Amino acid sequence: MAKVKSAELGTESIDKLLFKQALPSAIGILVMSLNIVVDTIFVGNWIGSTAIAAINVVLPVSFFISALGMAIGVGGGSIISRALGADNLYKASKTFGNEIVLTLSLVSLMVIFGLGFADTLIPAFGGKGNIFESAKIYYQIILYGVPILALNMMGSNTMRAEGKPKFAMVAMIIPSIINILGDYMLIKVFDYGMAGAAWATTLSYTFSFFYMLWYFTSGNSELQLKLACFKLDKTILREISALGFVTLSRQAVVSIVYLIMNNVLFNLGGESAVAVYAIIGRMLMFALFPVLGITQGFLPIAGYNYGANKPFRVRESINKAILYACIMAIFIFAGIQIFAPNIAAVFTKDAHVLKEAPNAMRWVFAAIPIIALQLIGAAYFQAIGKAKPALFLTLTRQGFFFIPLVLILPNFFGELGVWISFPLADTLSTIVTAYFLNKEIRTDLKPKEVKMMA
Repeated sequence: MAKVKSAELGTESIDKLLFKQALPSAIGILVMSLNIVVDTIFVGNWIGSTAIAAINVVLPVSFFISALGMAIGVGGGSIISRALGADNLYKASKTFGNEIVLTLSLVSLMVIFGLGFADTLIPAFGGKGNIFESAKIYYQIILYGVPILALNMMGSNTMRAEGKPKFAMVAMIIPSIINILGDYMLIKVFDYGMAGAAWATTLSYTFSFFYMLWYFTSGNSELQLKLACFKLDKTILREISALGFVTLSRQAVVSIVYLIMNNVLFNLGGESAVAVYAIIGRMLMFALFPVLGITQGFLPIAGYNYGANKPFRVRESINKAILYACIMAIFIFAGIQIFAPNIAAVFTKDAHVLKEAPNAMRWVFAAIPIIALQLIGAAYFQAIGKAKPALFLTLTRQGFFFIPLVLILPNFFGELGVWISFPLADTLSTIVTAYFLNKEIRTDLKPKEVKMMA
């Protein structure tokens, strides 16, 4: 039954597949991001706006470490999708075993490093002034749970690579529910403050981990883990590393962006400016859930059909994923432009934050209608195992365009320069991605399609 399930990636209509793959991914991302939003609302209203800023300081450090698991999962997931498409179950299972060993080894080392240099890393990421103490409490507890979070990220990408998005969705929903309940109990009822918020998050990862453990050992997964699968294979590791490096680089750039943004905004507007960015950052995670869901749903479809040598289906999946994601993005854009003041008011009662956040949010989301092309274009190269163009396109938006813009424009426009950097970077990176994606479709896919149809 499971084998038939993954084979559907190469036979069912692309529209139906995108719906089946993207909807659970979108729901999972929605619940996960809603969890982050609710967490921020609880912290902002029950602890204070400084606590929101403190979490924003810790987030890039913890997410970069845990992103090792995501990177390994995405890199390994690309191999697994193509291996299943080529009917090579042994390679798929071997890849998963190598993913587990690699994730545990690398993340554990990073956590030890992160805990050892806490007093240096926290101020570097903007944890200055009144923010530092709250950030340190949250940081130390969160890092204890990061290895479990990394395994969860790796496991959920493997589930999607098998064509099992519903299981991945449940794995994302579980920690969200546990975290919200934990926040209420530990912050509101027991008044543990930042420590309560951190422990609620860490415990939520643990519940999700046990669910994934059940999934991979209960027969729901096609992958057949044996002792030999855990022996590291240089060829597989090399491919995981090349493809996973794309995701890791993206997260590294995100962490650098947080570092720069927190420091630039702290210098321009103090703690309240960092709090404004924290609110906008949560909304970027939350509001884009349909677009990110379609992007994640697209990955196994493109990877499987590329591995199965069905270029016509690959091209169709690219076109329809971009179309549907753009439509969703237009609705997101309209909602943000209309309801920005109402959104900001949910997070905090701080008068200065409420004054600055709406216009900043409108600028940040100004180019969202076109961002789908950039996300799916970069994801396509990763899905088919082309690491170099995937890496280049992944870095264009934040690495090549946003970081230089956010360092230059505030010198001329102050805080406004920070916010207008977002739509400018989105527009420039989308133009670059469109060029490379169009070139790839015309050269790599078209000849195979003609040959296949002849």
